[in-house]
Parts: sequence; C-alpha cells; structure tokens
Amino acid sequence: MNELTAILAREFSAKAEYVDNIISLLDEGNTVPFIARYRKEMHGTMDDQTIRAIAERLDYLRKLEQRRTEVSAAIEAQGRLTEELSAALSKAATLAEVEDIYRPYKQKRRTRATIAREKGLEPLAALLFAQSEKQRSCEELALPYIDEEKGVMSVEEALSGANDIIAEDISDDAEIRGALKRLLRSRAELVSERARDEESVYDMYYDFRQSVRTMQGHRVLAINRGEREEFLKVGIELDETLALNELKKRLIRPVSTSNLFVANAAADSWKRLLFPSLEREIRSELSDAAAEGAIHNFALNLKPLLMQPPVRGRVTLGFDPAYRTGCKLAVVDATGKVLETGVVYPTAPHNKTEEARRVLLSMIRRHGISAIAIGNGTASKESEIFIAELIKETPGVSYMVVSEAGASVYSASKLGAEEFPDYDVSLRSAVSIARRLQDPLSELVKIDPKSIGVGQYQHDMPQARLDETLGGVVEDCVNAVGADLNTASPSLLSYVSGLNATTAKNIVAYRQENGAYTKRSQLKKVPRLGPKAFEQCAGFLRISGGESVLDNTGVHPESYKAAEKLLELCGFRLEDCAAGKLSALPEAVSERGESALAEACGVGVPTLRDIVRELMKPGRDPRDELPPTLLRSDILELKDLQPGMKLRGTVRNVVDFGAFVDIGVHQDGLVHISRMSNRFLRHPSELVSVGDVVEVTVLEVDVKKQKISLSMKE
Repeated sequence: MNELTAILAREFSAKAEYVDNIISLLDEGNTVPFIARYRKEMHGTMDDQTIRAIAERLDYLRKLEQRRTEVSAAIEAQGRLTEELSAALSKAATLAEVEDIYRPYKQKRRTRATIAREKGLEPLAALLFAQSEKQRSCEELALPYIDEEKGVMSVEEALSGANDIIAEDISDDAEIRGALKRLLRSRAELVSERARDEESVYDMYYDFRQSVRTMQGHRVLAINRGEREEFLKVGIELDETLALNELKKRLIRPVSTSNLFVANAAADSWKRLLFPSLEREIRSELSDAAAEGAIHNFALNLKPLLMQPPVRGRVTLGFDPAYRTGCKLAVVDATGKVLETGVVYPTAPHNKTEEARRVLLSMIRRHGISAIAIGNGTASKESEIFIAELIKETPGVSYMVVSEAGASVYSASKLGAEEFPDYDVSLRSAVSIARRLQDPLSELVKIDPKSIGVGQYQHDMPQARLDETLGGVVEDCVNAVGADLNTASPSLLSYVSGLNATTAKNIVAYRQENGAYTKRSQLKKVPRLGPKAFEQCAGFLRISGGESVLDNTGVHPESYKAAEKLLELCGFRLEDCAAGKLSALPEAVSERGESALAEACGVGVPTLRDIVRELMKPGRDPRDELPPTLLRSDILELKDLQPGMKLRGTVRNVVDFGAFVDIGVHQDGLVHISRMSNRFLRHPSELVSVGDVVEVTVLEVDVKKQKISLSMKE
C-alpha cells in the first residue's frame, strides 16, 4: 500500500483496496460520475460526492508531495539539507507547514538582518544567542566586531545588527511560528471598528470583537467586504504577554549575561516581524476557511435547486415583470418550444391593467396555458397580484414565482443569441423563466452556476475553486438525471460524463444532419468522440423510442448482454421491459439469489441491482420521486401577515445562519437557525435544502424594513 492510499483510506474511513482502485480509475481518465455509477464493485458503492472529495484530496496531497520535493531540492542546492530537515519536510501535513520550513532558506529581499550579515555580525549574533553561562558581557563580546570599513562604527551598532539577525532567525523558525500560530488560533480575537463616520450595512461591525476560534464564516466574509469597501478597520488582537512568554519559554536560558539581550531581540521579533506576518496568515486562514464553507454551502444549495422536480406536461407562460418597459411574455409548449411572445403594461407608470388582462386571457384560452412562471425581479409583487386576480377567471391555472437570477446573463449571452436570434434580450429572459418551471436542470445549465443566486458572498470567493466545485455539482446532477440524446441542448450535453463543449456540439450537429438517434452506438460516428468518451458518456444518454429499450435506461452498453441474460434466467424478455411487465422481476431475482445471478451474468451484485432497477422503469427520472413543486393560486401581502399565522412555503436559500422561505409574499421570510428545530443544529443544511416545502409560523413582521421572521418549531 502506498502512502497516498494509506492517508486517504484513513481520512475517509474506507478500505485501502477501494481507495487504490479509485486512484487508478481517476488516473486512467475516468470521470467521477462514471466511476460512481459503473464501477461500484471497485469502490464499494461510494457515492459521487465521496469519490469527488477523494479526488480533490488526492490532488492536494500530490501537490503537497511535489512541493516537498521542490523545497528539499532547493535547500539541498544550498548545501544545507540535513536529516532533521528532511524528516521535518516528510512530516509536514500541509503546504503552509512546508513553506514555514522553507522560510529561512528562501531568497529574501534585502532586510536589516541581511545588511547586518554583510557587515560580518552573524558570529556575534550566534555568540549572544548561545547564552553561555561563562560568557562575558554583551558589550565585551561586541568590541571585536567594530569595523569602520564594514560600516560598524560602535559597540551599539554591532549589538543592533546582532539584534536584527537574531530577530529574523526567530521569525524564520518553523517550530516557533507553529507554536505562536496555535496560540493566536486559540487566544486571539478578530477586531473591527468604524473606518469612517458614515452609516452602512456594516453597522454591527463598527465596534466588534470575537474569538478567532469561534468566528463564523459568514461574519468573516462580511468583515472582509466591509474592509475592502473602506467602512471597517480590521485586525487581530492578542495579549502580548502570552506571546512573549511563549518565546521566552522556548528561547531564554535562565543563567546568562546575554539572556536579557535575547529576550529583547525576541520582543522585537514579535512586534516587528512575527506578529504582522502571523496576523496576515491567521486572517488568510479565516478567510480561506470561510470561503471554503461558503462554497460548500453554495454547492449544497445548488444541487436541490437543479434537482427540483420538473412541472411536466403543461403549457407554460413565462412572465418577466417590469415597470416602464412593460412585462415580457413567452408561451412555451410542454416540450419548451416557444409558441408566442408579447408585452403587456399592467404596472406603473402605464397601469394598462384591463388591456393586459384581455391579452393574457386570450393567450390562456388560445394555447391552453395551465401554469404561469413569474420572475422574482423588479415589479414582481405587482405582477403576482395581477396574475392572482386574473386566474380567478381561469380554473385550472396556477402560478409560481421563480428565481430569475442569471436570466439576464443568459439572455445577453452568445448562447441566448444563438438559441433565439429573432428575439430581443428581454423576451429571451421570459422564455428562460417559463422553462425554469418546466425543467429547472435543462434551463439552469445554460447559466454560469455563480449567477444562479443560492449562495452568499459568491463574488468574494476564489473564483477558480468556486467554478470547480459548482461545475462538479452540475455534472453530478446532469448525470444523475441523464440526458435525452434527441432533445438535449449542447449546454446540457457538455456536462455529461466524458463530453465537453466541442463533442456536445458535434452530437447535436450529427443529430441535425442525420436525423434522430435510434441507438447509442451511433455516437461512435460523431466526430471527435472516441472510444474512451463513448465509454464514459453512453450510459448517461437516453434514447426514447429507439431500437432497444435498453438505450432508454441507465444500463451501460457494456452490460447489455448481462441485462439480457438476467431477463432470460428469470423468465422474461426485453419486450416485457418495454411494455412495463417486469413487476415480478425483483421477486424472481430474490428467489434465484442475487449472488448466483450476478455470477451467471458476469457482473457484481451492485451492478445487478442497478440493472434490475433500470429495467423496472425505462426512462426513469430520479426527480419524479421528489415532492412536487408548490404552485399557487392565491396571494398574500406583507400587511396580511400576523404573528402566529401558519403557512406553507418553499425554501429559496440556505445560509450559515438560517433559511429564507418563500411564503407567497414578495419578501422571503427568514427562519433563523435557532428557530428551525428543538434539537441542536450545526448548520441549517442538516434540516432543509433549497426547494423543500416546509410548514412555518410567522413570528414577527417589520413592514418598514420589509423583514419577516419565521419559525419551523412546533
């Protein structure tokens, strides 16, 4: 077992054999969704999130090993690599620890200590730092180092230079830095105060202090932003005595004529070098941890949003609210095809309510509209009131306010222009809003995940890391659902395992040139889609009504023979699968024994179980098993809310301190984490996810501040 495998197996509490297999599969170019779905026997049925976490940790550990090697080579090139240094590098568990070890050997800019060394004062610094019991006084030791040619004109200058050398050596000591960092993490406070005499959203941080150890991520991010916008002055504070005592404990010998000199040099090192440097490092650690937490939270919110159940089989009206420029309309059929567009002016300043009512009623009757998706942007409340009144005249029509985050980005994008070249930007946005209700996943993949609006402080995150994480979430969701080979857009296909933007476009181009796909094997004819890409993508692509019902399941082509053998051994045929006549298949498998059947079919038991599940329901969509989307036919206003009211709402966003819930008024209400459950919650995501329908009680309504406080407790 190699070292990486051992570390990962320990950290993820997994069998070393499984971890080793995952590393090999990743190195062979297999994607996480493919490994999770089609190589279960090799990793013990780990889910895609665990495998992705292992892949990310593996990447970090490899970078750590590479950096260890680079640092070791750099120190060795200086002729200063010792066995102790090599051992310390081997034990370093983080990149920060490696950099601390390397710090004394890095090429530095010209410092006070550098100048002192050039003046020949390093031996004096060593004598003083040694703190020998029989040592002469510091002044006596310094006398031989007065050298006018080198610029050392007096004893005081010699001792000052020695002080600078000792201070820098202390600052560069990896063990000392590590001890002081631990002290700062446990005992220091993050402090912020007003930077200018002006009110702002950062008022609560104008006189703020909190232990570094207990600092919440969302507060760190808010304080960082307030500092960048120059509303706040921010720093780390620690009782200096604690730091100096730590230094004395490590550096000072009790009986020595130079111990006071070394103590003063240590104090100088702390004030001038160590504390400013460590303050930056601690704040960087806080920011990195807060960013990672926010990215993780964003990913947690994004997945359920993408996996919201589609509102199938409904002709839908997309209603993009506005004031002056009018509300844009787009009617799409059950497949998302645009049937009609238009503009109405029911809101101020035009207030053409009656005319807008006639236009919409005509559209509803003409196209059989049964669902209306209203964007939640400007004039959304007025539009919702208008629609709620309108549909009282049209039984069977309901509506939902949907997030339009990112809709304008898509509308103005090259992709939006290619998809709807004849529509202006605002009408494309209305189409997107309608399709978000019909199939959130297919529509939202067209938008940069950062623009979807279910995170906090996403613009303050390390963008590459955020893109990587959110891209992984989208990839997992798309592959969990699968994509219809004959209807999927290039945007959706580009997230399918093994495909990229180029091969996704080529799949669509081949479909347009040669007609609908009738079997998965036709993918092999698509330009630039080689055998490896086919292996990775084929199982996630569906063909409804094709030559084989297996092409409309999650059964991978490599397992077609196994699926057919399974049916044969259990007394069924493929035709029974297509006709939905396999209700007795699980019982037949149980009677014959999973292990025996798996061996006879040449697959493992996990794969056999997957094959059975897929054969039972060709074209299955995991989203259909989730609670349906909450559509409304009535409306509430903020002034209608009273404390004690019990309502149903949809979770729109989950943040560190609670969840925002849409209860049918323009402003989402906040359920603070303390009001979510009678049991202790470390994070709101332990209880709710974006898209969940929850029962809430109104606690308080502040009409002036447009704030609603809710509770989920009984």
